[in-house]
Amino acid sequence: MQAEPEYAPGYEELYEEFLAEAAAINDLGNVAGLLSWDQDTYMPAGGAEGRGQQMATISSIRHARLTSPRMAELLAALEAADLPPHSVEAAMVREGRRAYGRATKLPTRLVEELARAGSSARQAWVQAREANDYRLFAGELGRMLALKREEADAVGYTTERYDALLDEYEPGARAADVRVVFSQLREDQVRLLGDITGSSVTLSDAALRGPYPAAAQAAYVQSLAAKVGYDFRRGRLDETIHPFAESVGLDDVRITTRYDTDNLATALFGTLHEVGHALYEQGIDPGLARTPLAHGAGLGVHESQSRLWENLVGRSLPFWEGAYRGLQAAFPAQLGGVDLSTFYRAVNVAHPSLVRTEADEVTYNLHILVRFELETALLAGDLAVTDLPGAWNERYRDYLGIEPANDVDGCLQDIHWSVGLFGYFPTYALGNLMSVQLYEAAERELGDLDAPIRAGDFGPLLGWLRRNVHAHGSRYSPPELLQRATGASLDAGPYLRYLRGKFGRLYDLQATQESP
Repeated sequence: MQAEPEYAPGYEELYEEFLAEAAAINDLGNVAGLLSWDQDTYMPAGGAEGRGQQMATISSIRHARLTSPRMAELLAALEAADLPPHSVEAAMVREGRRAYGRATKLPTRLVEELARAGSSARQAWVQAREANDYRLFAGELGRMLALKREEADAVGYTTERYDALLDEYEPGARAADVRVVFSQLREDQVRLLGDITGSSVTLSDAALRGPYPAAAQAAYVQSLAAKVGYDFRRGRLDETIHPFAESVGLDDVRITTRYDTDNLATALFGTLHEVGHALYEQGIDPGLARTPLAHGAGLGVHESQSRLWENLVGRSLPFWEGAYRGLQAAFPAQLGGVDLSTFYRAVNVAHPSLVRTEADEVTYNLHILVRFELETALLAGDLAVTDLPGAWNERYRDYLGIEPANDVDGCLQDIHWSVGLFGYFPTYALGNLMSVQLYEAAERELGDLDAPIRAGDFGPLLGWLRRNVHAHGSRYSPPELLQRATGASLDAGPYLRYLRGKFGRLYDLQATQESP
């Protein structure tokens, strides 16, 4: 029998003190998340300034606890205890050190200013969208960029500022590596889009076009969320401008969606996307609650879950073979005369579009490329804030052959930059790649998943994801988690083959079916 590791004297007491302090820090972060959720759902518009001050206060208190001299002492002592490298305890300390190391590089003043700026810029973004006028947001975006540059400089980087921000969402990732992956995606997905455009097959999404009453949509997507596994005893579904998921704790994971009476797909797939995020958070081992591991491994892994449920499940034929009659019953006037084959094709129409959250699988990553290139240019100072709308439109012409007619469908469509999420966008595309690798790994272990999905039984897939992804929280780094779950490192090949196979069948592209 292997001997138990010998820890430093007093290890247990130090570890318990560390966990207690980490729990308080986690609680403060969740309070900030709750304030943020409220601002995007129910807070009156006039509360923005006060909310910004509240967010700054909470952020300042959390920052002080995280960077305290005692936290430094605890981390140093625990690191000297020679913890088994793959143990939960070692992972706790590793994540604690990661958070401490980043936080100690940021002055409290900057943390407070970022919190206030995020609240103010978020409100300016909402107002700019309502007025369809980017100029109402440009000043706030400029201030946010200045703060994010200061943050990147404080954190430090070797090659470019963007790396310091990307690392917060995708630990260890670098912009140069992302560019290599994106180059392959750009080449293959532009080629596939060209093949589809040149196909003699034409698909229509007319079945998804309204009117679809918002109340009926809300009732349906709530039942759908519960059916795939979202636990409403530990969550809720609300309406907002830009859908998101917010974890206020492992037993309080909230999601939001948006209803468009002229397009059923907006709420249908937007809700499934956020459900994927929520299933991850609700599936983290309860024993990790209020610890440094009580969150996803990285945003790429998180996005793999949202994209898996939205697309690999939600846009699949087996899913609708089982779910379509229920959807028809919810919308008999709109879908009663639409057969399953027509509807399935409607939810998989591939064509250039302006709005990322409504983009099809073939073009989605191209939307991410636009944002990645623009935010790296903004952060580096190579693109002026005032020139963003023009640069946005130019890239949409280059990559998708279309151009926004207004700011709402252009550079104002995403909330991310208003709240300072620079470095976040690449994780969507990385998540797409991981989603197929994880789904294929699940099928290798469980067998063909079409039959249970067709029967409305999502337990086998969700159970596999719980065991191999969700339960671990952030115990493993994203590359390590992917390797453990799939036996492989990040690879664009499976995703590109999946796209070519699925859309090759839909658009009769047999002549161009060679795998990338």
